[in-house]
Amino acid sequence: MLELIANGLNYALGLNTQKINLWQMGLRAAVIYVAGWMMVRIVGDRRFIGKYAAFDVVLSIIFGSTLSRTINGSAPFFPTLGAGFVLVGMHWLFGGISFHFPALENLIKGSSRVLIRDGEINYQAMQKSHISEKDLKSSLRSQAKITEASQVEIARLESSGEISILPKENLPQVIEVSVEKGIKTIRIEV
Repeated sequence: MLELIANGLNYALGLNTQKINLWQMGLRAAVIYVAGWMMVRIVGDRRFIGKYAAFDVVLSIIFGSTLSRTINGSAPFFPTLGAGFVLVGMHWLFGGISFHFPALENLIKGSSRVLIRDGEINYQAMQKSHISEKDLKSSLRSQAKITEASQVEIARLESSGEISILPKENLPQVIEVSVEKGIKTIRIEV
């Protein structure tokens, strides 16, 4: 039984042939796309590359690599072009699935993770996300002009890898004023 499966995979992916056809290259593209996506998701680092979801990153790398082989002539033109279309189709398919099935969106694109809530840093979430306190404070300063976590209502690591920050609302400050006899006007600036 295992030998039958191995022979089927060898044929379908063209593993033991010198020249692969359009369908084999397309299937290889699909397998590599899914495998690459899984690898990036397993690593769990949402900040893998900039502000893109794992499945966007995987498409960019594989798509560019695949099409460059067509351009420089190291791979047959039409099968490689076909593999490129398979990759774009898979990206479109995963995007559609995540739009129409919100329950699967977290699996495909990932979900946000709370790093600060009510001024308290969630060190466990930071560790899972591979974010140091220095990285977090840098984001607070650069994005929200905040210097302390205590000034944050909520900060999330989004599935895109960006950290979104909602500062606490400024509460009115209470100032006690004692007026001496003979003073008519008091000016208070806050």
